[in-house]
Amino acid sequence: MRKLLLMLSMLALAPAPLIAAEADVEASAIAQTVSTPSTISAPESPGCKGGVCQYRVTASELLARADKLISEHRFDDAAPLLAALEQAPQLALEREFLKGYAAVESGRLDDAIKTFRKILSDHPEQTRVRLELGRALMLKGKAQSADHHFRLAEQDSALPPEVRDYVRTSRTSLRGFKSWNFNTDFGFAPDSNITNGASAETVDIQFGPFSAPLTLDENARAKSGTGQFMTFSANGRVSLKGETRLAIDADTGFTNSRGKRQDDGYAQLAIGPEFETGSASTLAVQAVGAYRYFGGKSANHAFGLRTSFTQGMGIGQRVNLSLDARRSVSGFSSAYSGWQFAANASYERVIGRRLIGSAALFARRDALNGKGYANVETGFALALGGELPKGLTFGVSGGVSRAWFDAPLAIFSAKPRNDWRLNGRATLGLRSIRVLGFSPSVSYSWNDNRSTYTLYKTERSRLRFALARYF
Repeated sequence: MRKLLLMLSMLALAPAPLIAAEADVEASAIAQTVSTPSTISAPESPGCKGGVCQYRVTASELLARADKLISEHRFDDAAPLLAALEQAPQLALEREFLKGYAAVESGRLDDAIKTFRKILSDHPEQTRVRLELGRALMLKGKAQSADHHFRLAEQDSALPPEVRDYVRTSRTSLRGFKSWNFNTDFGFAPDSNITNGASAETVDIQFGPFSAPLTLDENARAKSGTGQFMTFSANGRVSLKGETRLAIDADTGFTNSRGKRQDDGYAQLAIGPEFETGSASTLAVQAVGAYRYFGGKSANHAFGLRTSFTQGMGIGQRVNLSLDARRSVSGFSSAYSGWQFAANASYERVIGRRLIGSAALFARRDALNGKGYANVETGFALALGGELPKGLTFGVSGGVSRAWFDAPLAIFSAKPRNDWRLNGRATLGLRSIRVLGFSPSVSYSWNDNRSTYTLYKTERSRLRFALARYF
């Protein structure tokens, strides 16, 4: 811990360098007067009265003086100068940075984090501000959030070598932090197909060589509605011994719809050791338990093992690999029970200090008791997310997959079912607005299952209006 604190002070020990102003400030930009006690007892000069002399300074001179006082940790002396600089809106960026820097150095981490986030909402390109935000979050114990901002800052090609080394060392040390992160959101979600039912009103039923149409019950057909939802997620890393940590990940959520038929809830917990296998790689092996509640019934519970590996690949890049195997037991029918296996490989890259893009390939095998439901699915997904000015955050993603089933369901067809599955999602958040710590967001998701069986042809669009908080 002592080593980490010394590393954190690397930037703090140096004077707080000013952020480059966007334009030079004219000498007449500010008419702020600064009074200084005078020890001269001679007849008063035109600039002195009552033993007090007055000097007129430019905004840039005032800023330089405030910078020097803060670098000397004379925060009380710098405060009136920063207040005077409020009359120079062209230097708002530099003034707010110095206020945030002073807050970190005086231990007011919450104030510093708020100030730096406010700057980045309008100027996400400011690397020095992002570094200071990462440092404040690190001191606050928010390892995951700190690593996110250090990772974005690392993309700046103009970083001096010693600062780049600081960032890399910080990110390595963050993996050993005893830290917890909690996220929650709640809201309401208009849904075009709250039943996830078929798009068609009738399906053809096979009777030997003959077929006849069957009208579907209204609960098996697509029906719109609005649900209320809440989700919660937590993850933590607790040091055990040496480079080994206990990795804990938990997720839960519930959607309430009119009546119980479409109520949907889930919970998952993964826990196990995580090993540091290199300077930029980790390996985790976790036991996994999952539970699903749907329509007033216990729909499914599963237990298994998950292995994940992460490897850094140069600045701002990493590869993630995971394998998952679990035994699933259905509460609806034993035909849906069996083993489930999944493999996932993804590549992430920071783009332009503001965005993170990813590409993923996956394969899944559901070896279920009912051969007509057992299947293999493979597909890929692309995603892009990041920050925009004014505190806006966004994310877009999309994916395509193909599923092949082991055997036909004779009541529908003599051929096994095959599906094409398409999905897309777009999210927009406004983190510059907070109500009791919660920020608003809106997301739209779309799913289209194009199946060879009419019963499983579904399309669904959902909007989610939420308030989210990140602890």
